[in-house]
Amino acid sequence: MHPALSIIVFTTLSGMGYGLAALLGLGLFDPAALATKIGYVLALALIAGGLVSSTLHLGNPQRAWRALSQWRTSWLSREGVLAILAFIPLTICAYAAIFHDRHLILPGLAAAGLGLVTVYCTAMIYGSLKTVQLWSQRLTPVTYLLFALASGATLGTLLAVSGAAQPWLIAFLAVSFTVAAWLAKRRWRNDGKALAPLSTPETATGLGSIGRVRLFERPHINDNYLTREMGFQVARKHADKLFGIAILLGGLIPAALVVVAALAAGAMGPGLTAFLAAFLAVLSHYAGVFVERWLFFAEARHAVMNYYGR
Repeated sequence: MHPALSIIVFTTLSGMGYGLAALLGLGLFDPAALATKIGYVLALALIAGGLVSSTLHLGNPQRAWRALSQWRTSWLSREGVLAILAFIPLTICAYAAIFHDRHLILPGLAAAGLGLVTVYCTAMIYGSLKTVQLWSQRLTPVTYLLFALASGATLGTLLAVSGAAQPWLIAFLAVSFTVAAWLAKRRWRNDGKALAPLSTPETATGLGSIGRVRLFERPHINDNYLTREMGFQVARKHADKLFGIAILLGGLIPAALVVVAALAAGAMGPGLTAFLAAFLAVLSHYAGVFVERWLFFAEARHAVMNYYGR
């Protein structure tokens, strides 16, 4: 599948925002701390920015609101409805923290729950597509949720070393979610490689009993929408190399930097060293997750490409 930049930005930024919102909603940060107030603004900005970027992929962005009406049958519609609903308790919590130095338990839990359910709906937009076997796996929503929590906790470490929470608690969550996310992603990728194709030229034509079916001639000479959007190809060796880079940038480096930030904050308190280490951890983690999400699309194969002999 063609890796659309707007969708990659949407899923990674909004995932980080919802992950941070979940930690804020659980009351793991001091509501009176300036960093916590900034954290609420960051969470809202990341979620809003991600949602806005998702409309750039639409042919008619001005009609995006119509997707909200199909929530009974569409995961995309459910995602949109829940994204709007999640804003309500999150905004209430942000108001209470910013202006009253308070954490509201019930709105906080609602914000955390609705945010994570929204991420689940985002994952199921892809996980529900039987035509793309790589996506149609049980671990697809698991990886999305774990990466959202890992991203949010890594960003939360930056807030923690700035005086918003106990650095070791948030660092422990960041490392734990990061390790779990990449282990799940590796299992997801290996399982995807081992899948036997459900749809092949032989099954599509019913001629499999005779022998192997191959395309005699392309349906047409020029590319069309299907070949552009669903015929993207990346070499296996390049994909494996990129996946290794993603693990390094999104897993190993940020986990090490998070530990360094927690150690520095524990030894010297909030300071420049801890802040820089946590800041670099966030940048590295996002870069790795960005590559991971690019591969999520680039390695997927749509069944319609059987028609084009790929």
